[in-house]
Amino acid sequence: MVEQIFRLSRGNEKAVEKLVFDENVNYIHMVFPRGEGLPEHFSNSNVYMTVVRGTLSIGLNDQAFHVYEEGTLLKIPVGTRMNVRNRHEDTLELIVVKAPAPV
Repeated sequence: MVEQIFRLSRGNEKAVEKLVFDENVNYIHMVFPRGEGLPEHFSNSNVYMTVVRGTLSIGLNDQAFHVYEEGTLLKIPVGTRMNVRNRHEDTLELIVVKAPAPV
């Protein structure tokens, strides 16, 4: 078999799945119930964040939280302070791609 296969969780429970973590790219699947999210941190690469399901609330650097619905792709530059939260009823599901892969 030439291809590698990765399975994403399909539930509503909190999950941060580091599916592909190699020298080329980091591909991460995240699921956050209401009130959950990531600790505030600085991006260590360019981040491409796709809202697959639910509504994302995100604060970047010093700006107020912005809200993005499913079907939105955000491009966030390296070195950006990020505060990622689900402040909404529906489960939030994200795909995060970091490129180039951080060293």
